[in-house]
Amino acid sequence: MAGGGDEMKLLSTWFSPFGSRVKLALHLKGLSYEYVEEDLTNKSQLLLESNPVHKKVPVLFHRGKALCESMVIVDYIEEAFADAGRPPLLPSDLYERAIARFWVAFIETKLVEPWFKMLDGTRTRAEMGEGVKQMLAAVATLEGALAQCSKGKPFFGGDSVGYVDVALGGLLVWVRASEVLLGVKFLDAARTPLLAAWAERFASLDAAKTALPDFGRVIKHAMMRRGAAAAALAPNN
Repeated sequence: MAGGGDEMKLLSTWFSPFGSRVKLALHLKGLSYEYVEEDLTNKSQLLLESNPVHKKVPVLFHRGKALCESMVIVDYIEEAFADAGRPPLLPSDLYERAIARFWVAFIETKLVEPWFKMLDGTRTRAEMGEGVKQMLAAVATLEGALAQCSKGKPFFGGDSVGYVDVALGGLLVWVRASEVLLGVKFLDAARTPLLAAWAERFASLDAAKTALPDFGRVIKHAMMRRGAAAAALAPNN
């Protein structure tokens, strides 16, 4: 990879879908960086000092300065390395750029929030059912968004991967894992044919193969997390 050199360092975990977003942006731009694996059960001083507000990954260091929150970092990469790599992640047209940011905000509030609540292992059956309904509704809306943004082309960004593709694509392995864990098909070719085809195309990209975590390993990790959460809530005998 070119550019960046030892100026950039990414602090994340192998399984973080948000860290995957940053990795995707870096690989799509052809930028080199140092990767540092964080242990969230014993958070490093580096993480606590560089993200004192949320104390979460990912954190990107560029020229000694820390940046937090995955899509904030993706924005920064796009602007700081505008001439690097492939076509830009954000369109040049200001209206289309605003639309892309709208759909990323939609993904965060309507897909990620209910999804994370379901995966923590603490929800009742009714809460799980409501969360699945919210996710399915969000995915159905994103089917329309893909049609609107792509204009019949392969990606949200058109002919090439764009900002919305990175936001949703970073979650892809975890969405697939959730289908197994929850017994629900979220990316269903019958209900959302455009998104289902998009997911296959995205997963076949070299950047996706490099940046996204292994599916089987994610399944094992998610099952361990859910088991630990359930054990913590169990009554003492």
